[in-house]
Amino acid sequence: MLDYLRIMLNARLAKMDERGASAVEYGLLIAGIAALIVIVVFAFGGALKNIFQKTCNSVGASSGQSC
Repeated sequence: MLDYLRIMLNARLAKMDERGASAVEYGLLIAGIAALIVIVVFAFGGALKNIFQKTCNSVGASSGQSC
């Protein structure tokens, strides 16, 4: 009986230890995604700006207004 209680107590403590590891893993995953977003914005930011500027100039030319 005491062995059973000891095993159950150890199992609960093991579950508590895994919660902290999960939080760290999620934090690393979020940091990786954020870094990827920053890299993509810097890599394609200039190209996207040019595309939107050309679109704005086309719309502005047809309506008689400038951007």
